Amino acid sequence: MNNLTTVISIPNNKGKIKGILLEKAEAQYKIEDESFYEGKLVIERLSDASDILPFTISEKLVKAYNLSLEGGDKVCFVGELRSYNKMIDGKSRLILSFFVKEVLESENDEYLNELSLVGYICKEPVFRTTPFNRQICDVLLAVNRASFNKSDYIPCILWGRNAKFVQNQKIGTKVSLSGRIQSRPYKKELKEGIFEERVAYEVSCQKIEIIEKENSDSSEGLA
Repeated sequence: MNNLTTVISIPNNKGKIKGILLEKAEAQYKIEDESFYEGKLVIERLSDASDILPFTISEKLVKAYNLSLEGGDKVCFVGELRSYNKMIDGKSRLILSFFVKEVLESENDEYLNELSLVGYICKEPVFRTTPFNRQICDVLLAVNRASFNKSDYIPCILWGRNAKFVQNQKIGTKVSLSGRIQSRPYKKELKEGIFEERVAYEVSCQKIEIIEKENSDSSEGLA
């Protein structure tokens, strides 16, 4: 009799995005003699708005799938949402990019934008109410990479009862959440009367579950 137990590993960071390339993706940097291309993917929402998401793909995948990466190409990517710090105007800024690990056939014209994360709340949640009386909570999630001694820091935004649910969770609480990656344009005031247009990227959470509270083993969740 076989008494072995099969352990199923759930990825900490997995997403699928499908859309249209905004413009031709170009090789931007090399690691160990392999080039990496960066581009932007346009993904329509159910509303009239669209998300324009940055992605990174290795030369190995470009060649393996014979990708042209020209503007207007329809593509479907599977991968991870990763973060890194970049010095811009003398200040360190958190940059997000979808790191492509697999390319799928785009069988239809439907757009896809889905992401699931498992990580730790690493900053006090910030709860607020908008002028239109919408309840929002911002959470920064630390997500460990499977193959590297490194974490990605992913800004997440929760709405309504999900926002109320997570607002009092402590730093160190382990959660799983799912939603979509969104781009949000905003204006940054550089100095009085001078503004710069920027784009923020975050995960708009649709479902969240507490896997492990800080110093406890309880589990609960909301959809």
